[in-house]
Amino acid sequence: MSLLNDLLGGGQGNEAAGGSLVSMAGELINKAGGLQGLIGMLQQHGLGDAVQSWVGTGSNQQVSGAELGQALNNGGLGATVEGMAAKLGVDPGQLLGQLSQVLPHAVDHLTPEGQVPQGQPAGGGFDLGALAGLAGKLMGSRA
Repeated sequence: MSLLNDLLGGGQGNEAAGGSLVSMAGELINKAGGLQGLIGMLQQHGLGDAVQSWVGTGSNQQVSGAELGQALNNGGLGATVEGMAAKLGVDPGQLLGQLSQVLPHAVDHLTPEGQVPQGQPAGGGFDLGALAGLAGKLMGSRA
């Protein structure tokens, strides 16, 4: 059984579990004011080099769940993470560990040219459809 499946209770298939985590990554992007908002917040709170690697076309620098949690808490998204964890019935630290693996892929997926897309809707409205297919890619790379 995969870590993603374990995290989500084992009742869902791997793709559904990955989809849930991708949806949560999308929710974090929304709460941060869109992709530009999330990138700016993570850069401001100590993850600048890692985030630049996610946006760029090279390999993604890994961050730990604790590092991601600290940046999100400092950026005002700690309550969002706690709410997500409560919804899943898991410890926030456990969820952050999984999000620290998924979020770099989500940012990378949304910046295929190595650039943050311009012209997002006012207020940071983020279309989760932009992450379509990412869960399948993530599950394929874990198989």
